[in-house]
Amino acid sequence: MFEHPRQCYAANNIDDFAHDTGDSRPAASDNVTTVTAPTAKRIPTERTHHGDTVVDEYAWLANKDDPDTIAYLKAENAHTEAATAHLAALREQVFGEIKKRTKETDLSVPSRKGRYWYYTRTVEGQQYAIHCRREVRPGEVDPPSTAEGTPLPGEQVLLDGNELAEGHDFFALGTFDVSPDGRRLAYSTDFTGDERFTLQIKDLDTGEVLPDQVPGTFYGTAWSADGSTLFYLTVDDAWRPYRVWRHTVGTPATEDVVVHEEADERFWVSVSLSRSERFILIDLHSKVTSEVRLIPADAPAAAPRVVAPRRQGVEYSVEHQGDRLLILHNDGAEDFALAYTPADDPGPWTTLIEHTPGTRLESVDAFASHLVVSLRRDGLTALRVLPVDGGAPYDISFPEPIYSVGLDANPEYDTGSIRLHYASLVTPDSIYDYDLSTRQLVLRKQKPVLGGYDPARYEQHREWAVADDGTRVPISIVCRAGAPRDGSVPCLLYGYGSYETSLDPWFSIPRLSLLERGVTFAIAHVRGGGELGRRWYTEGKLLAKKNTFTDFVACARHLVKAGWTAPDRLVARGGSAGGLLMGAVANLAPEAFAGIVAQVPFVDPLNTILDPSLPLTVTEWEEWGNPLESAEVYAYMKSYSPYENVSAVDYPPILAVTSLNDTRVLYHEPAKWIARLRAVAPQGAYLLKTELEAGHGGPSGRYDAWREEAFVTAWILDRLGIGD
Repeated sequence: MFEHPRQCYAANNIDDFAHDTGDSRPAASDNVTTVTAPTAKRIPTERTHHGDTVVDEYAWLANKDDPDTIAYLKAENAHTEAATAHLAALREQVFGEIKKRTKETDLSVPSRKGRYWYYTRTVEGQQYAIHCRREVRPGEVDPPSTAEGTPLPGEQVLLDGNELAEGHDFFALGTFDVSPDGRRLAYSTDFTGDERFTLQIKDLDTGEVLPDQVPGTFYGTAWSADGSTLFYLTVDDAWRPYRVWRHTVGTPATEDVVVHEEADERFWVSVSLSRSERFILIDLHSKVTSEVRLIPADAPAAAPRVVAPRRQGVEYSVEHQGDRLLILHNDGAEDFALAYTPADDPGPWTTLIEHTPGTRLESVDAFASHLVVSLRRDGLTALRVLPVDGGAPYDISFPEPIYSVGLDANPEYDTGSIRLHYASLVTPDSIYDYDLSTRQLVLRKQKPVLGGYDPARYEQHREWAVADDGTRVPISIVCRAGAPRDGSVPCLLYGYGSYETSLDPWFSIPRLSLLERGVTFAIAHVRGGGELGRRWYTEGKLLAKKNTFTDFVACARHLVKAGWTAPDRLVARGGSAGGLLMGAVANLAPEAFAGIVAQVPFVDPLNTILDPSLPLTVTEWEEWGNPLESAEVYAYMKSYSPYENVSAVDYPPILAVTSLNDTRVLYHEPAKWIARLRAVAPQGAYLLKTELEAGHGGPSGRYDAWREEAFVTAWILDRLGIGD
């Protein structure tokens, strides 16, 4: 499920993409300006709101069916290829480094569900994962070893992404959901990147793909207890999941029944099966309000029952455990509290964990003998265990000063251990099983980094910038050990800052190509994200959105003042809503950076949010405000919109990357932005690269994604004056 429409880029592609924003121009990049750039035709289109008339010369680019649009995008691609031709060898070198450091034939740590171990594996030379399972052997408690990366003896291939992708330039799975009895697999496929999936069902006993097929579905499915019924989602014209359907296996889709249709255009709908397999959960949520409805999993034809009616501004989520429903909520609790209510007759909530300002409770996972609460405090993630037998709650401890931890795959309800994922800026992704009786962590696997990776070669730091209003903004930093603090070191600064999405420290193999060349990597944890609790988010949205941008500039200036880097050696990076951040800081402080990469950037927010016919607009009003109804919101958004505020200043070189089939941030936003930059500030060097067969996340195959990352990394290195 993607709860926030422009969040998935930050959440899922953070390891593979970069955005750099800068103002100085090392000599190596001067080649870019010698190539003649395309000129977009100008067709003035007027719009008037709240007495303000604006002319948009490039609105025509929003017409995807206009041959001139595709011709222009192809011309821009040709220009970008020519302007970066001098980086071809460097791109190939970086791609080779990513490939050389990655164990291409590998297996995930198997997770147990019922009588099977489930896992995925990859094979050298193949783009996509293979989804498999193997029966649990008598007396087998620990997951089978995956050290060799080869298929496990006795494995059953459930789905091979490489076979499904054959003949297609793009491939993505939307859902992968095995029925509780292990007999059937629901899966859905997308071959264009527009996130409209075709849902199918496979009989895992025979290997037959059943005739049941439903086109135009969304992420997320839920099986009934006996596997006879499947619930799924469809979207409306604005790409909002709004209908939950019930499908009986073996019947045509024309007989499917709408279980719930959400009329309020602010709300998204999701569907899932509780870990206990007792309830189908229908979650209805806007940016600030929630409502959950339940269907007994053993009575799939029953009408959904409301747990608690929606109240504007009250968010809650539901987990089932035994005879109670666990309710994580913000009713009178800004950073959320945990309560419970009877499962058979939901009513008043009884508090289990009191609200503690500064400790943000993010989710709760229920198991037969314990609860696990995922939380964050002081800018770090944590896991708290609550035994059901009345034992004292406790937090699992970790040694590093900066890290990221969260639950991994835990499909079993009755279990004596929990699986978690751990990483830091220097520690590769690690999968642990935590034994609840011994309270010991058992490392099951750490992501291999080939070529002799040594974490001691690097240092990680946490620093604090001071924003214009005195707010302290955290920065996470990783650099080569002993890097000087004299301003001589090049640096890449990454940011996002929307939807309460936190950029917790993560490990990246592609990033090693920067670190090994002496580039420091920093994360600006700006307001609008969730790193420091709910207030950190609310102070960076709506009429406080500019804090996101000024925080980022403050972080950039702190890095310079503290000697980490210098303005002519600092590049910024961000994607999706983080691309809005890149466009905004380019206007705010172009002198502070040496280059800007903005991927799938939300750089035309005012025009988009003014148009309720566009995908996602109405659902976004609680994040950005409604400029159609409010003159104040209109004026405020216009004052920071990157597209609206392009001016004749000396911008740093800018690389914008987008995808033609993106439904979250439409391709025309960066296309219009680059066109206006060229017209208003023609002295700058601006590049636009459009993936013509992809969606919001860019190329779908892993090798294609590595090549995309190599392209961006080479451009960043060139901006920093670093060659081979």
